[in-house]
Amino acid sequence: MKNFRKLLTAAILSGAVSIAANAADTEVQQYAHPTLFGTHAHSYATTKANYLVGGEVAQGTQQVGVIGKANVFVDSWAKDMLNVLKNNCGDVNWNPKTPVLRSELAVILAESFASGRQSVKKNAFKDITANYWAKNWIDTAYDTNLMIGYPDGNFRPDQPVTKAEVFATIAQIVDVNIAEIKDVQFQNQEIQYIPLWSVNATKEVIGSKLLEQTPDPKKVIEDEYLSKQQVAYLISALRSDLAYYKRLATDANAPDVVKNYAPTVLTMKLNSRVSAKHSNVNELFTAKTTKDVTIAGECFPAGSTVTGKITEVKRPGVNHPGYIKVKFETIKNGKVSVDFPKTVSEATAEAIKNPNILARICGAPFSATGRVAGIVGRSGATALNVAGNRVEELGDDTSDLFVESLCLHPGSGVKSAGNGILAVGKGVVDIAKTAVSGTFGILYEVTDELVYLVYPKASNNSALNPDEELVVIF
Repeated sequence: MKNFRKLLTAAILSGAVSIAANAADTEVQQYAHPTLFGTHAHSYATTKANYLVGGEVAQGTQQVGVIGKANVFVDSWAKDMLNVLKNNCGDVNWNPKTPVLRSELAVILAESFASGRQSVKKNAFKDITANYWAKNWIDTAYDTNLMIGYPDGNFRPDQPVTKAEVFATIAQIVDVNIAEIKDVQFQNQEIQYIPLWSVNATKEVIGSKLLEQTPDPKKVIEDEYLSKQQVAYLISALRSDLAYYKRLATDANAPDVVKNYAPTVLTMKLNSRVSAKHSNVNELFTAKTTKDVTIAGECFPAGSTVTGKITEVKRPGVNHPGYIKVKFETIKNGKVSVDFPKTVSEATAEAIKNPNILARICGAPFSATGRVAGIVGRSGATALNVAGNRVEELGDDTSDLFVESLCLHPGSGVKSAGNGILAVGKGVVDIAKTAVSGTFGILYEVTDELVYLVYPKASNNSALNPDEELVVIF
């Protein structure tokens, strides 16, 4: 009885830990093997992370890819904007794929160029009540000339914004020479629902190249309205250009808040390599700034220390290159430390450098040994788990065979016997699959390490390397 109580207590505690882990904001770390057959994915839950074996992790949407690094991601400003809209509008059926409303466009523009600004023009519109969810943003957008109302004194916050109207708003901000743009086309297709009054504005947006960073290009061409998601990414791309690239000239008639827009631009070099091949969830990394930067009113000189964390990893596999997602948390100089904004507008890897051949030769044996040992251990654990489950099923079915037969239900007994044989057969097949998958995984990892020694660029798109300059725009 004492042993039973101990086992029961342990089971309850294990269940509680698992539930707590899944209820919390857990990160996910995926291993590439065994995944050859995609069978028997199971997880080990802790309060910090879920470790999935043989399972697929869906790549997060609405995140920023690091330019120059196809498989390195950071949280995006556009994603943050969509969360602001969703969390404040009070609509339980809110959908980022539906047309953007005037109230939502006001929120995006105000947050983009006038965040934190207090409006001096109160109660500007008759149809905006004091407790309307977007009132402060609408007042700010109006106060800073980012948006205007209608002649009848209304703002019409719940009215969808047409694609042409969004383009006109962008054209008010940028100055693009449209002399050589003859047709209103995107990706060699004519953009639909463009009235005559907005043709020149649409050509400016086409010439700006901002549409190339907008999701669902087919819908951009064919639909009358842009979605909330498309507008968030369109404005995010505009912010990035005005902040760092400066390829687009600012229109002479643009609002002053746009002309004076100055986000945080962080330039740094990593102190160590982070990659989808070797890095783990929750692992910290550091970098040194290469230029002075001011954050939250504090000036941090070049050489300040930036700390980041790896929040998501997908190991490279046969049919996918893997990816890694990082988050920049703090910057520190001496005793002064400041947290970064939650989201990023854009990140760029300026230079592509690889660890030298000596570093790769010295590091490869350790990483290869660790990866092979991990595959062997996980494959063995998976096989043991399968065997345990099938033995348990066999025991239950054998018990049912005797009970049902002795209770004069021979038909049910025969069925239970068949189920037991089937369980054994499935167990043998699944263990064989695991063995084949594990063997395949070992061969893959060894081959991958050899390829990395000879041609490191093969994994460079899912890695950030030492001394590689990284530009991040908040």
